[in-house]
Amino acid sequence: MTGDSSLPPGGDDGAVLDDIDARPGSTVSLLRTVIGLYLRPLGGGITSAALVRLAGDLGIPAGRARTAITRLKQRGLLLSTGGAGYALNPAAFPMLERGDRRIFAVRTMRPGDEWMLVSASIPETRRDLRHQLRRRLQFLGAGSVAPGLWILPGHLQTEIEELLEEIGARGFATLFRTADPMPAAPLAQTAATWWDLDALRVEHERFLASVDALDLSAPFSAYVHLIDSWRLLPYIDPGLPAALLPADWPGERSVAAFAELSGRLAAAAREHVRAAAG
Repeated sequence: MTGDSSLPPGGDDGAVLDDIDARPGSTVSLLRTVIGLYLRPLGGGITSAALVRLAGDLGIPAGRARTAITRLKQRGLLLSTGGAGYALNPAAFPMLERGDRRIFAVRTMRPGDEWMLVSASIPETRRDLRHQLRRRLQFLGAGSVAPGLWILPGHLQTEIEELLEEIGARGFATLFRTADPMPAAPLAQTAATWWDLDALRVEHERFLASVDALDLSAPFSAYVHLIDSWRLLPYIDPGLPAALLPADWPGERSVAAFAELSGRLAAAAREHVRAAAG
């Protein structure tokens, strides 16, 4: 994450390094982005020399790259192949596929779309699970209605069900769907208490500033930095309908900038990786 105290903190021990666990712009995060983007098209593996070479194309010194690669192995994203190379851990594929859907197919709610409510009553003896559920729901863009009750777009139902099963919380949760939440105050006013819109605005403005700083003459580096800077936003921003957002909300500009630049840079970046990987 970005280090903002209003956003989810670091990862859980023993878990495959997920999007929630790597701070954008860090060496580990940039290499995790390269691995997530390109190892699957390359057949799941890459040589150590090629990965260090690609890190160098991102401005990362070889020693720092090797240290980050070691950490990615420790966190379960990479496996040693027995030679001078690495393979993508098969356990990471579901996480990466889930990330693809979020990162490259951004969805925004429209008037009349359904919402999902998640009610969870977790025993006091399972505080660890309660903390993990709260953290992971926040990362998926859920708003906090009350202690133990969250709201998020209905189209995320599958992701929520997968999350509850993954962390062992399904037996403590009840899911509801509604097209018409009716809080005591106007919905737009109440939504601003369910989500931290100020923190989300900061993240959108951070992304837009990072876009302005890209060197488009180096497509591979620009594309990896673009994805690395963007990849958390489609998670933590639930894509609320425009009627619930301030008039000057920067989200639409962020989505447009990402779509335009990713479309412009992706092919050249992919060819660069194929050449570097031999």
